[in-house]
Amino acid sequence: MEYVIVGLGNPGEEYENTRHNVGRMVVQEIAHRLSASEWRTDKKLHAQIAHAGTEDGKETTLVLPDNYMNRSGGSVAPLVKNRTQNEHLIVVHDDIDLPIGTLRIVFDRGAGGHRGVESIVRALKTRAFVRVRVGVVPTTPTGKMRKPRGEGHVHNFILQQLSKRDTERIQRVVKRAAEAVLVLLQHGRTHATQKYNATVDITTLEE
Repeated sequence: MEYVIVGLGNPGEEYENTRHNVGRMVVQEIAHRLSASEWRTDKKLHAQIAHAGTEDGKETTLVLPDNYMNRSGGSVAPLVKNRTQNEHLIVVHDDIDLPIGTLRIVFDRGAGGHRGVESIVRALKTRAFVRVRVGVVPTTPTGKMRKPRGEGHVHNFILQQLSKRDTERIQRVVKRAAEAVLVLLQHGRTHATQKYNATVDITTLEE
């Protein structure tokens, strides 16, 4: 059984420490935990590719698209060619509708305005794949999300360099999301959903 795990983001050093690259960070963490092969550039896919296996025999192809976010589908479609492969595709991405510390594992759901996900849906002509939505929005002391409003503000928010404090919080989120994907691989979507969708890592929330 083979899985394809895709971490969405933008290529280039200027985007590395931004909220919009959380998906890439998570998949890099997964590669580390699985002792994956070295990343190699696949010019045909316009992506960085690595391979790994789990203890129970699940083979994984890890993908970091080198296309910009709204062209991510071009790096994924050649690897996913039928319904079974669709259901073994896991796409990890940032989500501005969720607070930091929150994850949502979803299947066959709309893109929610995320351009990377929209690109993959268009390329595959289906949304029947797994997504791990990683919350990136800070909250107030009362728990209200400090979500930016308006396209320009959202664009700046997700692409601005993270502060030292936010970097530490995002790093904790990345580790938790990587753990969630590994649980999904080992125990299945239902178990992972029950374990992670209903819980919040309070250490990442605003103090």
